[in-house]
Amino acid sequence: MIIFVWFNAFSFMYNLILFGPPGSGKGTQSANITRKYQLHHISTGDLLREEVGKKSPLGLEAQQYMDAGQLVPDAVVIGMISGKIDENPNARGFIFDGFPRTQGQAVALDAMLKAKHTEIHQVLAMEVPEEELVKRLLHRGATSGRSDDNEEVIAKRIKEYYAKTEAVAAHYDALGKLERIKGIGSIEDIFNTLGKSIEKYIQPA
Repeated sequence: MIIFVWFNAFSFMYNLILFGPPGSGKGTQSANITRKYQLHHISTGDLLREEVGKKSPLGLEAQQYMDAGQLVPDAVVIGMISGKIDENPNARGFIFDGFPRTQGQAVALDAMLKAKHTEIHQVLAMEVPEEELVKRLLHRGATSGRSDDNEEVIAKRIKEYYAKTEAVAAHYDALGKLERIKGIGSIEDIFNTLGKSIEKYIQPA
């Protein structure tokens, strides 16, 4: 069943958070989703660099924290995301990459979106067994020259990922928005599985 929810007389904005540990193929699938469903991709890392580069008020504020070796406060990052959404009022929706990373960030993001009469509709978590992640990352390191060539380092990165995302996943699970997707199989098969979930809300552009 396809569900359409209209927040105003003109459009429906679909918002997705895509989770995936290192080696899960999240980057590839994020690009595929962005292209097929014509969503705007929001990477907080890219957004920070963009705002700092154009010396916006929030960018200048973020630069001060970064120059001092401090984390950019959540309020500044939320402000940048809010601005990006406001710049694209006719967007079909947004896919969030790298944010939120804590429950506090998730709560702040939800509040900001609610003020814009929209919300996070789905959180899709790509799940891959750790042994498969290690295998993929070792192969990637061997073929691309990346530093992912040490099993101990890889295992630590995977552990850190789950430690950071567990609270966020639990937050959206409690809201009935979390779906766990098996990240094993071909890129096409995994993308088709993701698409079946996404198309409960939005059709390809």
